[in-house]
Amino acid sequence: MPLKADLDAIDWKILRELQQDGRMTNVELSGRVGISAPPCLRRVRRLEETGIIRGYRALLNAPALGLDVVAFCLIGLHHQADAELKTFAERTRGWPIVRDAWMVSGESDFLLHCVASDLGAFQTFVIEALASAPNVDTVRTALTIRRVKDEGLVAFSEVRT
Repeated sequence: MPLKADLDAIDWKILRELQQDGRMTNVELSGRVGISAPPCLRRVRRLEETGIIRGYRALLNAPALGLDVVAFCLIGLHHQADAELKTFAERTRGWPIVRDAWMVSGESDFLLHCVASDLGAFQTFVIEALASAPNVDTVRTALTIRRVKDEGLVAFSEVRT
């Protein structure tokens, strides 16, 4: 699989380290990847400017904030015309309970990652917002039991360095 970006081994090390801890100082990062601080900062800025690093976030503990229900919803639409797909995708942006949304192939059209305070709040969302949304044909839900893996988005053992 060809890479879409021109990255060398140091760039990959920077990405690996920042994916594990995006709050470390540039000095600490430079020490971990084996280069001095100024070129390290230039590389990080280039990775940001080219969009390889999309941003930085705090990872929150949802249950500690009273958000105890995590579920996935598979959505099938009546019609899959481009305009209909775009309309549903835009609608997901207005639902705070939906934390991540993907257009998918196969039996469903969308996969939604939802987080709610309790089962009642999730059920209300599914019935009153999701199932009643225009063009929605099917809604299949899966409540999670517990998270068993929580890694960064990119598996560095899978990319060619």
